Amino acid sequence: MTGWSAGAGDALARWLDHLKALDGASAHTLKAYQADVSGFLGFLHSHHGEGLGVARLSQVSQSDMRSWMAHERGRGLSSRSLARALSSVKGFMRWLADRERFDPSHVLAARAPKFQRKLPRPLAEDAAQKMIEQVDLQAMEPWIAARDGAVVTLLYGCGLRISEALGLTGASYPLPEVLRIRGKGDKERIVPVLPAARDAVAEYVRLCPYTLEEGAALFRGARGGPLNPRLIAKAMERARMALGLPASATPHAMRHSFATHLLAAGGDLRAIQELLGHASLSTTQIYTAVDSARLMEVYQAAHPRA
Repeated sequence: MTGWSAGAGDALARWLDHLKALDGASAHTLKAYQADVSGFLGFLHSHHGEGLGVARLSQVSQSDMRSWMAHERGRGLSSRSLARALSSVKGFMRWLADRERFDPSHVLAARAPKFQRKLPRPLAEDAAQKMIEQVDLQAMEPWIAARDGAVVTLLYGCGLRISEALGLTGASYPLPEVLRIRGKGDKERIVPVLPAARDAVAEYVRLCPYTLEEGAALFRGARGGPLNPRLIAKAMERARMALGLPASATPHAMRHSFATHLLAAGGDLRAIQELLGHASLSTTQIYTAVDSARLMEVYQAAHPRA
């Protein structure tokens, strides 16, 4: 915070505290916001060559915003990353303007650069099933094979993030018909558990050499500690190579597959939003684009151009 006045630094700290207390923002999200806004404040300080306080922030102009965005692009920031940074800055300045009673229009009017949003790349239903079967077979030790298969089954069968699956503790076993999952931003959601997922976890627990403890991780590493997510990624990497699947067949792709297959089966978009734990429906709506893209691929394959 060198060169800033205490006012700018204090304002940023108070905004982050507000996000944590009232919005339940995760530590990862807060760190990203802090980096984005700190970069913006640092640019303003060097751009104007003067101390940066709340009074100066209230005078940020359209020219300041253009200069900052040009500076960020000049140092190689992608359109996607710049759009995220601009969103962070707008959030901070909107909050500050509400408290300090100034007009933040010049900041809020800044337009984010356009970028092509990457579509999730789900697996086909048969490929997702083959992935689970392959992961369940390939480890030398039966309990590790059962463990990996159970984790991947939870990713696909319940739409969990890898961090959520590995965050389960011994208190979660035996798995109930519905799980309470704490996801991003510490938001809680209810997720139905398919019998196949309950059976897979039960088989892992039966073979696991370590005693299940209520407060300890449900899924254990070879030495008994919490399972490292990288080991699941590696297991899936081996499986996709054996099956000839693309590099996009990652743990997170199983969650994408869960959502896409539900939608294709007629699932309600808002219900899928709740199951995935998305804060915004717009995040879930990307799966409608995926479904449309797959439909077009099928159409073009069936009706090739002359």
